[in-house]
Amino acid sequence: MPESRRLGEVSDRNLALELVRVTEAAAIAAARWIGRGKKNDADGAAVEAMRKAFDTVAIDGTVVIGEGEMDEAPMLYIGEKVGCGGPAMDIAVDPLEGTSITAKGGANSIATVALAERGNFLHAPDIYMEKIAVGGGLPEGVVSLDAPVKENLRNLALAKGLEVEELMVCMLDRDRHAEMIAKIREAGARIMLIGDGDVAGVIAASQPNTGVDMYLGSGGAPEGVLSAAALRCIGGQMQGKLLFEDDAQIERARTMGITDPNRIYSIEEMAKGDVMFAATGVTSGPMLNGVRRVGHGAVTHSIVMRSKSGTVRYIEAHHNFAKKNLDA
Repeated sequence: MPESRRLGEVSDRNLALELVRVTEAAAIAAARWIGRGKKNDADGAAVEAMRKAFDTVAIDGTVVIGEGEMDEAPMLYIGEKVGCGGPAMDIAVDPLEGTSITAKGGANSIATVALAERGNFLHAPDIYMEKIAVGGGLPEGVVSLDAPVKENLRNLALAKGLEVEELMVCMLDRDRHAEMIAKIREAGARIMLIGDGDVAGVIAASQPNTGVDMYLGSGGAPEGVLSAAALRCIGGQMQGKLLFEDDAQIERARTMGITDPNRIYSIEEMAKGDVMFAATGVTSGPMLNGVRRVGHGAVTHSIVMRSKSGTVRYIEAHHNFAKKNLDA
C-alpha cells in the first residue's frame, strides 16, 4: 500500500474516533436531564457539550445540517464553523435526537453527528421530509416513495422471502400518519410506533436484531440527511422527499440550492462521497445502551461507521470525571 494512502487511512480512523468523543460529550451532558421533564434544558446541554468537543477536532467544519439559523444560537446553527483547522468538511448534527424521550426517561434517544467532504450533504432546510428506508442486501429499488404502501410491502416481502404479515414497519406515532397506518394494517403488516427519534428508527431497518424491516413516514429533513449518512455506511436503501408547507419554505430552500420542490432524493443524493457517522446512546434502545453513571464517572456506548471501509464499530467507554473535565 502506498505510504500516502496508508497515512490517509490512519487519519480517517483517528477522525472517526474524534467524532465519537464529540457524541460522547453530548450524550453525557444530556443524560443529566433524563426524566426531569425539561427537554429544552437537555437539548441545550447536549448542544453546548458538542460545540465544546468540536473545538479539538482537526477539521475546518461547516454545519450544513443543524438545529436552526444563525439568529437561533446557542443551537449549532446552519453555517456555524466548528473544528480547530484541517480539511474542509460538512457537518450534520443532532446533539440530542429524542429530546422528549430524554425528558420523559424513555428509550432510544441518541447524540449523533455525520461528516463528509465539503459539498457532499444535501443542504436540507428544517422542514418535514417523507422517508422510506430498508436494509442492505436487497434488490435496488425494491421500495419507492412513488409506489403505494401495499405495493412496497408486497415487493419487500418477496425480496426477503417473507409473508407481508411477517414484516414490521417502524414509524413515528403522529396523527399525520393515521391514513398510512391504516393502509399498512389493511395490507397485513405489523407496525412499531415510536414517539421520537427517526434517525434511530431508520438505522433499525438495517439491523437484523431489531426486527424492523422498513422505516416509513414523515419526520424532520435534517434527520433524513443524518439517516442517509448512517445507511451509506452501514448499508441500506433510502429515499426522501421534502414536504413544503408554503411558498416561503420553497423560496428558502432555493437559497440553499434546492430547485425542484417535488424531487425524490436517493440516499446518494442526500449523503454522497466518503461519509463518517457516529452516535452515542443517551437512553437505552435496540441499537445502543444509554449513559450509565458509575461512581464518579459514567459508561457510554457508541457506534461509529465509515462508508469507505464499511466497518461498523461499537465502543464502550468508561469516563472518569475526576480526571476528565465534563459537564455532567
